[in-house]
Amino acid sequence: MKTVDLIVPCYNEEEVIETFYRETDGVVSQIDGYRFYYILIDDGSKDKTFIKLKELSRVHPEVKYISFSRNFGKEAAIYAGLRHSTSDYVIVMDADLQHPPAMIPSMLAGIEEGYDCVAAMRVDRKGESKIRSFFSTQFYKLSNWMSDVKMAKGAVDFRVMTRQMVNSVLELSEVQRFSKGLFMWVGYNTKWIPYENVERTLGTTKWSFWGLFKYAIDGITSFSVTPLRMVSALGFFICMVAFIYIIVTLIKTLIFGIDVPGYATLLCAVLFLGGLIEFSLGILGEYISRIYIETKHRPIYIVRQTNIASGSDTNISSQKEEQEA
Repeated sequence: MKTVDLIVPCYNEEEVIETFYRETDGVVSQIDGYRFYYILIDDGSKDKTFIKLKELSRVHPEVKYISFSRNFGKEAAIYAGLRHSTSDYVIVMDADLQHPPAMIPSMLAGIEEGYDCVAAMRVDRKGESKIRSFFSTQFYKLSNWMSDVKMAKGAVDFRVMTRQMVNSVLELSEVQRFSKGLFMWVGYNTKWIPYENVERTLGTTKWSFWGLFKYAIDGITSFSVTPLRMVSALGFFICMVAFIYIIVTLIKTLIFGIDVPGYATLLCAVLFLGGLIEFSLGILGEYISRIYIETKHRPIYIVRQTNIASGSDTNISSQKEEQEA
């Protein structure tokens, strides 16, 4: 019998976690030939999520939990789940039921067809604001244009992966992670399953527009140096235009003499170049800050408490684990 780990990041999900387990277990318990385990990661929740996880683990022995010392973010939670997983296959999904558990049988069927990964892909964004949908669409276009790592439009984290693919993802240990890109970067054969967006009925979303914007910046800077090259190309272009303008001005001065008017032109040029310099420094700062953070070699997360046996996570330092019955 093959084993499957369900990795579920949780942040302030006390309202939905029991419903998630009930609905997911109702689906996976009907699938023959597999044994399912849950790895629920409490990402420093401020509500009673951790208490709910411990209650679930006491009633259901297949439920394991990891609790962070603070909020490290969804990406760190996914990495922690992958690091602690030991099963043949691994499923990554959200706790808010916007990743339909009913898709799990068809995703596992895709794995049995010979694929290394079967991932879900949203075909619409029903229930989201038009502005948010617009920026999401533009992000995928911009990211695919700038980077060699191509992501399917509407790709989400909901997917099942083989143990070989999971091990490859775990070899990428950068602190600032963008899992959608990492899953594509490691390669392997991926089958995409389209699905319609499911509106959240319990709890509230934890993603603000600003949070999504920063997440998008991380996605672009993690897999592309195109912004740096664009700044270099733009700088070269401006230098050439400035050089031509200097030549024209010198010739004009020699022929017609000094022309005093031109204050507005000079002011516009100074403001434009000043703004361009600030923008360029901002792009450089994004990449330099990533170098700065990565060179610290800090752990991606710190475990405050878990009921997973010690030794299953040998590569994470600076953590304190407490066994719970």
